[in-house]
Amino acid sequence: MSSLSERLNRGSASSPSQVDHARRLVADWQLLADLAFADLTLWVPLQNGRWWCVAQVRPLTAPTSQPDDLVGAEASGTAAEPFVVAYREGRPVTEGEPDWSGASPRRREVIPVRHDGVVVAVLAKDTNLAVTRSPSTLELTYLDIAADLCLMVSAGTFPPQKLQDAEMSPRVGDGLVRIDAEGRATYASPNALSAYRRLGLTGDLVGADLAEMTRAATADRVAGEAVAAGIAAAVDGRFPDPTDVEGPAATMFLRALPLQAPGGPAGALVLVRDVTDVRRRDRALMTKDATIREIHHRVKNNLQTVAALLRLQARRMTEPAARAALEESVRRVASIAVVHDTLAGSREDVVVVDDVLDRVLPMLGDLTVVGPAARARRVGEFGELPAATATPLVMAITELLQNAAEHAFPDGEPGAIELVAERDGDDLVVRVRDDGMGLPADFDLAASDGLGLQIVRTLISGELGGELEMGPTAAGSGTEVVLTLPGAGRPRR
Repeated sequence: MSSLSERLNRGSASSPSQVDHARRLVADWQLLADLAFADLTLWVPLQNGRWWCVAQVRPLTAPTSQPDDLVGAEASGTAAEPFVVAYREGRPVTEGEPDWSGASPRRREVIPVRHDGVVVAVLAKDTNLAVTRSPSTLELTYLDIAADLCLMVSAGTFPPQKLQDAEMSPRVGDGLVRIDAEGRATYASPNALSAYRRLGLTGDLVGADLAEMTRAATADRVAGEAVAAGIAAAVDGRFPDPTDVEGPAATMFLRALPLQAPGGPAGALVLVRDVTDVRRRDRALMTKDATIREIHHRVKNNLQTVAALLRLQARRMTEPAARAALEESVRRVASIAVVHDTLAGSREDVVVVDDVLDRVLPMLGDLTVVGPAARARRVGEFGELPAATATPLVMAITELLQNAAEHAFPDGEPGAIELVAERDGDDLVVRVRDDGMGLPADFDLAASDGLGLQIVRTLISGELGGELEMGPTAAGSGTEVVLTLPGAGRPRR
């Protein structure tokens, strides 16, 4: 299925500004569908009198009248006549007789979508007529607001120029307040009243100055003034940013929209949602995230201190074997510190392994007894891995690089070491290959008692559940170690 922008470009809405306007409408039209108790579909003209449906939304407040997916459907002839009239004349068109051809009767109203004085598409509003009952005050208010918004769509004053976050915006059912041109509430839904009650308000909203009532309920004076200014801006015809209203014991998310339909009374629509529990969880997660990053930072500092102490001790050793053992410990501790340093700056418990290895590779020349003669380079990308996988993997790779630098090139001869990352389905395959002297003829990986290889086996097989292979390279010279980690090559979502 093509994207909405691609579908719009196929029709008349071809300029970037027209496409953006239609995208903003689709991003915000769940509000209109819920207020109108109607299905909405967006149509653009094609050649030869045909019309193409590019988007569809169903109401959350009423039964749908369009159970089928209409995106990609075409209309022409008699079915497209209301589209043609609304498009050419730039006015809403209501079909005379209900449509009885579907599973339930429906009535359609077609609204032109105008942008910068030009009609770029039409909006079909289909209302299910099967539900027949006396509407409540709430439903009448919803329909009245929906009518104003439809006229604003036709006039090009809705949606707002700034794309709204539909996931964060309060829904119609969360709480709704309608205010007049003086900023006084003329209707408040039961959920809106409940949200204000949790903020600490005891009086009635209807008839009150909503901006002043909201300002008084806000715990912080400066924040209260900002919220009140936003509501006043909506009454004046502007689209303020949604904001939190924090009371002593509750938090409410508020969004204000102007209602200034041509020929209709001015006013505004205020949507509210009680987000007390959501914000409490957000603060808890932020605190937890900051604590974890601080722990990684402190662990990194402690590991660097340990590495420095071991380095000082190594310099005082006169026995070559003891000095070499301490230098290997310094390298191992330093590589773990690099991982924790990366985690300290990350917002998630994941490690960009390529960044860590690019910092570890230059350390080899400083920590190996052979000096920088063996050049190491990375080929391919490891990507992001969970910290529980990245830490033992980096340690194992560091051990293999160290072994290659020390044992593949006798007497400090120059050579090259490659660290290769590959994907084999969902598996991550890591190759450490060198062009050195190769393995002894009687070498047996299973029987090897070298400390470095024992560490690698423990990390790869024991902690990561992977496989370790070691042998000559495909060219026949040098050595290649292959690590296969099941599932580690799967892309992170």
